[in-house]
Amino acid sequence: MTFSERLFNNIQSIWNQNHQHPFVQGIGKGTLPKEMFQEYMKQDYVYLIQYAKLYAIGVQKANDLASMTHFAQLLHNILHFEMNVHREYASQFGITTEELEQTKPTPNNLAYTSYMLSVAQNGTLAELISCLLPCAWDYWEIGKLLKKQYGHQLENNPYKTWIETYSSDEFGSIALWLIKLLDEITIGKSEEELAVLENHFQITSKYEYLFWEMLMSGQDWPL
Repeated sequence: MTFSERLFNNIQSIWNQNHQHPFVQGIGKGTLPKEMFQEYMKQDYVYLIQYAKLYAIGVQKANDLASMTHFAQLLHNILHFEMNVHREYASQFGITTEELEQTKPTPNNLAYTSYMLSVAQNGTLAELISCLLPCAWDYWEIGKLLKKQYGHQLENNPYKTWIETYSSDEFGSIALWLIKLLDEITIGKSEEELAVLENHFQITSKYEYLFWEMLMSGQDWPL
């Protein structure tokens, strides 16, 4: 069993709750209130800014030129393509670029990104990837699941573009590359080291659930 297979097997109880969360299912069914999706777009935008920094740290932590190059390419894609697509998609829901730029992270969003950045800056490349991976991997799993469940009614779904984006092979290639790299660099590691990595993977997967939860319940700073 590869390390990524171990991670996948042991995360199912958490990911199943992510996949069945009312916010996620609301996207799939097309019934999620527009106001909730607008808030998601704004919080996801500020999340992506911090998430991109993890790829920059990946360039620094990488063990070879090929990995450095790939991390740099992914960073470039986030900053120059994904962020632009996000701005264009947000505009379809009445959100201006100015509103995106002025958005402040909620407590859960800030805690999530701060945790990943702390691990990435102070830990190993494997630790960095174990924090990066749940977002890339589970979003792909969610996209594929929603397309399988609700693909027959996708044409009338206002969130069709979201589902098609995250179910695509292009998006999935990011997770697959990170999985391959993590499997390579964890060969020969002790159980103690692997347990640390799995803990990061589990925690950031739980933060994914908390992200959906904060949006569904409208959580924000209480003062």
